[in-house]
Amino acid sequence: MKTARLFLLGLILQLFCTVTVSLALQTTADTVKTGIYVTSIHDIDFKDKEYTINFWLWLKYKNKEFNFADNLEVPQAKTVSKSFSTIDTIGNEVYMLMKLQCVMKDSWSINNFPFDHQLLRLSIENSQFDSSSLIFVPDTLGKQFDPRFTLRGWNIDSLKTSAANKIYETAFGDPGIKEPRTEYSSYKVRIGISRDAFGLFWKMFLGMYVAFLIAYMCFYIHADSIDSRFGLSVGSLFAVIGNKYIIDGSLPESTTFTLVDTLHGITLIFILAVIVSTALSLKLIKRGKEEKAQKFDRTFSIALLVIYILLNAFFIIKAINA
Repeated sequence: MKTARLFLLGLILQLFCTVTVSLALQTTADTVKTGIYVTSIHDIDFKDKEYTINFWLWLKYKNKEFNFADNLEVPQAKTVSKSFSTIDTIGNEVYMLMKLQCVMKDSWSINNFPFDHQLLRLSIENSQFDSSSLIFVPDTLGKQFDPRFTLRGWNIDSLKTSAANKIYETAFGDPGIKEPRTEYSSYKVRIGISRDAFGLFWKMFLGMYVAFLIAYMCFYIHADSIDSRFGLSVGSLFAVIGNKYIIDGSLPESTTFTLVDTLHGITLIFILAVIVSTALSLKLIKRGKEEKAQKFDRTFSIALLVIYILLNAFFIIKAINA
């Protein structure tokens, strides 16, 4: 009889442990419904790889231990300024609204500059609670940016929000965590922008094209004026190089061959072709073949101009459609 009681007691304890473990596994993290409304994006600095964004952020949650006033984190932000903050309780739910200004560090894709499309990234985290305790849920009701504000020189193509876990391969020095791996829920904002490029394009590349046309005018100077032809060509060569250095000074460093590099490289090669053609014309004239030299200039000038225009059009259209 005693053995039966002990067996029954053991069975009850085992059942209790099983139920306790099951309930623990079924426990889910508290959700934070999060929304954003962007009021302005400005001071886009390509050289320093940063931009400034102003936005309203609201959070709705039930766990009153979530202290977003002190533990709100914006990864990759250079500075975060809070100009307004309010918190209210509606029933058993906490509602928090704040207005923030963030100077964000980001990376730029300049391969197709100035016909480039950029993706501005912003994420929100809570530094106090990991993903086992807190999960962000996007609030997508209504618009997420002010359609009336103008982003000078840019168009906003899209604004998308999402939530995901961000993994940190560290335990942040916590001795209770055996594996150096921590996950935090992250509220992510992705803003796609494209540039109003044609005005900027002509502003930056007009000097390069004028330099090429000056070199091209050598074909309309008689081959006898060798000093004038060489002088114009060499002067144009240095003008293109100077124009490229000016443009590069306003862009971040890049290891890839960009549209700026391509167009300037093509122009330098074609100015070099003008110099080579001048040398060939001079050689023909010294051999007494002046008529042949003039014919060579006419034919070569037309072919050179057509190929130059086609190559420029090809790479520009490719960058626009990228």
